[in-house]
Amino acid sequence: MKTLKMIFWVLWRIWFYVLLGAPILIMLPFLVVSILKEKWYPYFFIMARIWAKVILFGMGFYYKVEREQEIEPHKSYMFVANHTSMADIMLMLAVTRNPFVFVGKKELSKIPLFGFFYKRTCILVDRKSSKSRMEVFNRAQKRLNQGLSICIFPEGGVPDDESVLLDEFKDGAFRLAIEHEIPIIPITFADNKARFSYTFMSGSPGIMRVKIHSFVETKGKTIENKKDIREVKEKVKEIIYNQLLVFQSKKKSA
Repeated sequence: MKTLKMIFWVLWRIWFYVLLGAPILIMLPFLVVSILKEKWYPYFFIMARIWAKVILFGMGFYYKVEREQEIEPHKSYMFVANHTSMADIMLMLAVTRNPFVFVGKKELSKIPLFGFFYKRTCILVDRKSSKSRMEVFNRAQKRLNQGLSICIFPEGGVPDDESVLLDEFKDGAFRLAIEHEIPIIPITFADNKARFSYTFMSGSPGIMRVKIHSFVETKGKTIENKKDIREVKEKVKEIIYNQLLVFQSKKKSA
């Protein structure tokens, strides 16, 4: 039985990378055209959502979304969510219709084919470089001025310790949201670690539960006031953390 599971996991992981690349190859001419001008980014975003859904459904994942507040079209937001899986990117694209730009680590740009579009459409950050972090603010401001939203996983990466439910949040997402006075939308992903973690021999098809929480407003707050940044950050973290506990409780009682 263990051997069969190992064979399944190996083939399943290989299938993931096939799904990662196949839609990009099929849509390649349209994707290339859509990144020629920044104002065409919404068309790229539509194709990115198709790409994400192909991967999710192709891997046997289906998502169930609970919304506390409806997201308004043509309005800019800061989307933040817990980060435990490569599938977080796909799930965020699948459940969010407002065009947004990811702020993500530059290492992902090394992935063949995917990385080509990733580095041309996302805002890349080198967490070891203070200059890179400043450039993120400038590029994010430009995107927000174009009417787009921003998405950041504020943990800054996947916790190394498997027992950590939610790692410490970095300030970047909250400084940006406060500076531009845009609402923050906390989003909780319940099952992504169980469905498709970074551990190779793990995971399985199944449900991915998503909770889109009520917005956290930033108007009237300033980045000069460190207390404002800290309070907003802790509030968002508490919302996501408490929801993770609720999801865990429901799973145990099921």
